[in-house]
Amino acid sequence: MATSTPKTPTKPTAPPGRLDTFFRISERGSTIGTEVRGGLVTFFAMSYIIVLNPLIIGTVQDGTGQFLGGGADGPNLGMIAATTALVAGVMTILMGVVANFPLALAAGLGLNAVVAFSIATLPDVTWADAMGIVVLEGLIILLLVLTGFREAVFRAVPVELKTAISVGIGLFIALIGLVDAGFVTRGAGTPLQLGTNGSLAGWPIVVFVFGLVLMIILITRHVRGAILISIIAATLLAVVIEAIAQLGQRSEENPGGWSLDVPALPDQIIATPDFSLLGQFSLFGSIEKIGVVAVILLVFSIMLADFFDTMGTMVAIGGEAGLLDEKGNPPKSRQILIVDSVAAAAGGAGSVSSNTSYIESAAGVGEGARTGLASVVTGIAFLLATFLSPLVAMVPFEAATPALVIVGFLMMMQVAGITWSNYDIAIPAFLTIILMPFTYSITVGIGAGFIAYAIIKIARGKAHELHPLMWVSAILFVIYFALGPIRELLGV
Repeated sequence: MATSTPKTPTKPTAPPGRLDTFFRISERGSTIGTEVRGGLVTFFAMSYIIVLNPLIIGTVQDGTGQFLGGGADGPNLGMIAATTALVAGVMTILMGVVANFPLALAAGLGLNAVVAFSIATLPDVTWADAMGIVVLEGLIILLLVLTGFREAVFRAVPVELKTAISVGIGLFIALIGLVDAGFVTRGAGTPLQLGTNGSLAGWPIVVFVFGLVLMIILITRHVRGAILISIIAATLLAVVIEAIAQLGQRSEENPGGWSLDVPALPDQIIATPDFSLLGQFSLFGSIEKIGVVAVILLVFSIMLADFFDTMGTMVAIGGEAGLLDEKGNPPKSRQILIVDSVAAAAGGAGSVSSNTSYIESAAGVGEGARTGLASVVTGIAFLLATFLSPLVAMVPFEAATPALVIVGFLMMMQVAGITWSNYDIAIPAFLTIILMPFTYSITVGIGAGFIAYAIIKIARGKAHELHPLMWVSAILFVIYFALGPIRELLGV
């Protein structure tokens, strides 16, 4: 008769805490420390918007000659920076709590340029009128989410086309990182070139290369916090270099300077924020100035970009975090889209332009973030930045952008999930992937992929396989691409 060997009693594991349970941290294979690091990495990767958004919307006079928050005398960049950080912080925390997804939001680049140069500068249009159009766009998108339309369109997209969107965004953000750091620039006879005149030169490039190499070494050696460690180390190196060399900000006269933020020890750590821009919008004021038709076209152009940019971003982040289901959908899709829609309206209500989901969130996911706790950390960092803006300004592009290049590589790995032998999906996927970086637009890449997918299905006699919402989306993108001629035809 065999006797069983008594088992060694195992030490009981402690039950998960409330934070762990609420955000499902252990369930998603993460830890609180990892989420905090990931949230901070995301913040550093996208904190440039606190400086860049004011430079875009704060330095342009509206149709009456007024600056946003500054009147006719001049810009008020500090006020815009503080409100930009405030809205980004609140909406990112909301994303983390409501959707439990590692996705951060802030004023959308591209969208803010449209608001500044294509809307606010129209004759007699004020900044309040322009921001009212942004609020209208956000409210319409929110209505589309609440009725289920936006989520239904998202679910109608084929899985492999969603994968292509993720891969294309990976290439796109890698290019953003290279361009923002000055590693890639516009050439004299070519669209792009290496560095300045085809070669790498200058101390800022040294900082970028140092950060990138350090990040590669730490990641390949599986060091926890690799991305955050590299950003901090590169920033400290940049501060030392600036203290010695006094490079200043990059310009045509000073091509060897820093891209945006000049890394220097601040004179003060805390600055009192001014939130006077909140609520400075006129919901229907633009209709009196430019007419209903023009307002509809402007709202449509912003809305379509916002609509599909977020779809691509949430797929890319979910794919990198391993959170997508078998159909390529992230958890709590509707909640993600609701928060994003509210953020669009909130950006207009705060007079800082439409807020949208940021693909730089992938930097935090690359650091290991898997839950909404990372978004809460990012949001808190944005709120602190309203008071600690001098510290945020210490981190130059050259120190933060290596994270975008590395995350671009990680997202590119998903390209293996596309069946390249099947032309029905391979050609639309290819166009989606290449046109995002080539046109510097997520929306253009998605639109080209959708239209190509529909055309191929029709050409092969498989139009019946197209989901009705894919038909609608393809037609809307055709209109979107032809908005210029349409406006000329209508005289608006």
